Parts: sequence; structure tokens; C-alpha cells
Amino acid sequence: MTQDVVLGENGTLQNVVVYLEGDFSHYKFDEPQTPATIDQKGCMYAPHVLAPRTGHPLQVINSDPVTHNIHPVPKDNREWNQSQPPGAAPIVQSFAREEVAIPVKCNVRPWMKAYVAVLSNPYFQVTGKDGSFDLKNVPPGTYKVTAWHELYGTREQSVTIGPKESKAIRFTFSAASPVS
Repeated sequence: MTQDVVLGENGTLQNVVVYLEGDFSHYKFDEPQTPATIDQKGCMYAPHVLAPRTGHPLQVINSDPVTHNIHPVPKDNREWNQSQPPGAAPIVQSFAREEVAIPVKCNVRPWMKAYVAVLSNPYFQVTGKDGSFDLKNVPPGTYKVTAWHELYGTREQSVTIGPKESKAIRFTFSAASPVS
């Protein structure tokens, strides 16, 4: 039932958070219009890896006919721990500070785990089954691009983007060197 390594065709890797690091202090970003959502379905958290922005509402729903528990264990944000019976209203919380990535556990079912990567700018994406990502409308500048995976850790690259320019970046993770 583990979701720590989900491979797609040709060895692509799902559930990698890819994000830009840089000085975005002089930019104003539109707030997301819908909450980020974790569903407790089939006694698993879905999605397994989620990336909302700082202050953005995180909604937790329970689609199962049993009581669930959600317990994020952050280092830099406020910890919370709530049970959610079947049919209960969504739990809505948020995280005030950037943190990649917050482990989420269930105190009732130890196999249930997820990760929440909280970022302050909109330049991030969680890879799907094909392992791809597309960071759109990046302003010109030089940035550190980081790819984080729960088992394989982080990989970083530097990239310089000019006006109306796009670049292809590829990250490689090795099963031989998982994070301990």
C-alpha cells in the first residue's frame, strides 16, 4: 500500500515537488480561488503529495465510511491533529510559512501518509505519472530549481530565464541513494 515510489512509463517518477527558489518579493501573485484538497479515500490520503501556497486553505475531506485522522507534523508551522468521522464537514486549515515538505500521518492507520509542500510563490508543481512539470509565466531572472522527493531527497539546478523564454530541465533520482 506504499506510495513512496510511484513509477510511470520509462522510469518517470510521480510525486516529486518541483519549485523555484528566488527573490519574488517585488511581485504580487493572485490568490488561488479553490482550496487545496486532501481526500481520505480507500484508507489512503489522496493525493499522496500536495503543494499549496502559504496561507492557502487546505481542505481535508473523508470519503470513507470510517473515521479518519489527519495529523501534519511540521517543523516550521503549527502542528494540528484532528479526527474526522464519515460524513463530517471538511477540515480547513492553512500553513503560514514555507516548508518542504510536511509529513502527514494518521494516528489510527499507520500506512496512511502524505506530504504537504508549502510554498510562497506560484512557481511549483507536483509531478504526475509521466514525471513532467511545467512552471508557467516565470519572470526573467536566475533561479534555483529544486526537485524534492520523500525517499530520494532533493536535486537542484540553476536556471536563467530571459523574457518569453522557456527551458527544459531534467532531474535524475537514483534508487541507490535514498535519504535516510
